[in-house]
Amino acid sequence: MEAIAGIDNRAGQRHYGLDWLRIAAFGLLILYHIGMVFAPWSWVIDTQRSYPALIPPMALLTPWRLALLFAVSGYASRMLLLRSGGVRGFVASRNLRLLVPLAFGMVVLVPIEMWIQIVDHGYPGSYWRFWTRDYWRVGAFWGEAFPSWEHLWFVVYLWAYTMIAAALVARGSVPGGGAVRWLLQGWRLLWVPIAAMGAVRLALLFTVPEQQGLFSDWPGHATFFPSFLFGFTLAAQPRLWAGIDRLWKPALGIAGLAGIVVVATELRYQGETVPPHLVMMADRFARVAMGWAMILALFHLADRHWNRDHRWRRTLGEAVFPFYLVHHVAIVVIAWGTLRWGLGPWAEFAILLGGTAAVCTGFYLVGRRVRWLRPLVGLATSSPAGGGGPRSGGGGFPRPMPLVARPLHHASHGPPPPAGED
Repeated sequence: MEAIAGIDNRAGQRHYGLDWLRIAAFGLLILYHIGMVFAPWSWVIDTQRSYPALIPPMALLTPWRLALLFAVSGYASRMLLLRSGGVRGFVASRNLRLLVPLAFGMVVLVPIEMWIQIVDHGYPGSYWRFWTRDYWRVGAFWGEAFPSWEHLWFVVYLWAYTMIAAALVARGSVPGGGAVRWLLQGWRLLWVPIAAMGAVRLALLFTVPEQQGLFSDWPGHATFFPSFLFGFTLAAQPRLWAGIDRLWKPALGIAGLAGIVVVATELRYQGETVPPHLVMMADRFARVAMGWAMILALFHLADRHWNRDHRWRRTLGEAVFPFYLVHHVAIVVIAWGTLRWGLGPWAEFAILLGGTAAVCTGFYLVGRRVRWLRPLVGLATSSPAGGGGPRSGGGGFPRPMPLVARPLHHASHGPPPPAGED
């Protein structure tokens, strides 16, 4: 997800391929979250019957989809910085474009989901009572932690990574040409990040609780921030594209092997079954390897095959952030209201997909036409002129997240998967 604005290529023009990659990634995100309603893992809301057949495809998506979005966001962030005329202006722009939609989402969108969750736990109050009184509490309430930013955690992480990157630029500490030349030797661009992130991930596995939270999700930061920093560096060091082009095939091979480990672990240790420590270590390392390898492979795909414009690209690119903001609550509300009807899985899926698409489209179309709503839904104050492309806000993802740290829960492995994953 863009950091979120347009994405430019080596020559300073838009990199249409990364625009398309961002659009595709967020389309996949909506399908993934709809899938979580039916998957055999605990989510915000679930069907009465789960479908184990979803384990393999969803397990293959989990290790890399978030890392990919942070990498694309890092690339876009650096291009925004280059256009902003200085670090101070860049920081001010990012604060406005990320924190304003975050605040809007926490005041208007997140309360709807939180009310549904505690109603399912037995909360007797109306939504009005909840929003005016109970939503603003701090601490546990009817089995949920308050306050919460739910799926908007991605915006929070993106904002934090952007501020760190800006500070590094101001200090002259961003990796430069020497580090890039070293990484481009041999296969270092492929194996060094995997080895480094994997070592940190394993070091944290049995020593730091896997908890969501900006100041507690160290396992998540161990992979998300390096992915963001890679995209941020790539935008200023285009020679890295040569390494991506050279290593995408072995990267795809590594991703395939790692995916086998991830899927096999998910299938073997379902529910609350806790795998042996060595199996858990192999699973976590495989997730790191697959995440990095897929970044290289998909960046190559975007650069070589998708780097062309289309009349729909600008509109779709602009719609990504508004879609992200509202899609999660749309899925939860529609599922909560319709799953009791006792429909078959395909009918339920069609209703969720069609309803979510309609809500997201309406939210975007209204938001783009009403000037005072535009910054609230992550759009520029006015529509971009000419061919400059979208200037939208933050990014998006999955699973509920409270502002306070809480243990991750997952239906497999006993101890949950890498922090930040669904």
